[in-house]
Amino acid sequence: MDKQYLMKRAIVLAVAIMAISCIGNLATAQTSYSLQAALDTARINSPVLKARYMNIGAAQADVITSKLRPNLTLNNQTMQLVSSNHFAPGTRWSSNQNRQVWYQVTKPIQWPNQRKYKIETANRDVTLANNTYQEDVRNLSLNVGNSWINCWVLKKRLALLGESRKNLDTLVQINELRYKNQVITQTDLMRTKVLLDQYNLQLSTFNQDYQNELQTLALLTGNTTPMDIDTAGEILIITPSQTLDSLITQTMENRSDVILAKSTIDERNSNVKYQQSLAVPQPELGFIYNPQNSVPYIGFYGTIDLPFFNRNQGEIKKAHILQQQAQQELSATQRQLQTEVVTAYNTYQLQKTNMEKYSGILHQSQQILDNIKYAYLRGGTTIIDFLDAQRNWYDTRLLYYDSLQAYYQSYIQLLFATGLINQL
Repeated sequence: MDKQYLMKRAIVLAVAIMAISCIGNLATAQTSYSLQAALDTARINSPVLKARYMNIGAAQADVITSKLRPNLTLNNQTMQLVSSNHFAPGTRWSSNQNRQVWYQVTKPIQWPNQRKYKIETANRDVTLANNTYQEDVRNLSLNVGNSWINCWVLKKRLALLGESRKNLDTLVQINELRYKNQVITQTDLMRTKVLLDQYNLQLSTFNQDYQNELQTLALLTGNTTPMDIDTAGEILIITPSQTLDSLITQTMENRSDVILAKSTIDERNSNVKYQQSLAVPQPELGFIYNPQNSVPYIGFYGTIDLPFFNRNQGEIKKAHILQQQAQQELSATQRQLQTEVVTAYNTYQLQKTNMEKYSGILHQSQQILDNIKYAYLRGGTTIIDFLDAQRNWYDTRLLYYDSLQAYYQSYIQLLFATGLINQL
């Protein structure tokens, strides 16, 4: 039984040592990222943002197109006499006296309002594309922030578990010596070893979770090099100084999705004017040069469609519907914004209060563990009491990190809800 246990423990311990060494090697080879650095990297390197940013360039190209004037149209018509019986006397078929040639140069005339509103709509589209990009940045920042916090907490848990495992491993060595000297029973020794094995297994699981979350963070940031999380200090929390009402008012003016909704309304308003301007028929005027049987003629050309049937009614109606839709989306966005800010603010205040209560709990659990460990090593209490205190100490710190994670994520959510996350 002892041999099987020792073999099992050796395997688990080897896996744990490999995990720890892997963490150490990665930490030395990888670049450590703070929250700010991760957000900056994502905004620069994210392949998704790079693709979305090209929409701005495409919209700017549409502005160039809107400013272009209609091209001239050159038309040629040539008619040749076929029967030689009708040729001019003394001429052959190639003589210009036996054919008629028509040269026509025309140009569509664009009314001033059509050009004006076409350019205005294109410029609104550029603003719309830019504001859409800012909203994409806000959403990406939320995902990156949450992923970074998950990595930060997982790494803290790894450090906690490594410290606990190290302390328990020292206790196992002490108890092995005490068992050899018949100070404790074999059962007491086995209980200590079982808890150590549990810690070793958790260490491998936590390490895998950490590596998986790092992969997610690397994907969000567009980072192709090895990454690590900077846990040297606590995350800097800058609590908004405004009251909830003033925070909502400020957010109504500055959040990117509200700005996007307002710019959409501006674009739709310009599009309504542009579509209405297209209801006016567009004339086409030109110049004609027409040599007929070597006799030159000149003339003028003009055409305009008669708006009996098509007056662009469908596009005008569609533009009005899209205009109303944009106004409705703004109203919905503002209502959603108010709910998100209130929820995020209240959640943040609750998590902040919970965190303030943990300092005393952590101190008490540490003091209890130290006292029981001191008493146990001197034979004043049982191994059961000590292991129970050890588990309580460890579980308390895990709960602390859970609460810390919820606190930091509520902070990120508050910044996201107020739009301040783009300023990090």
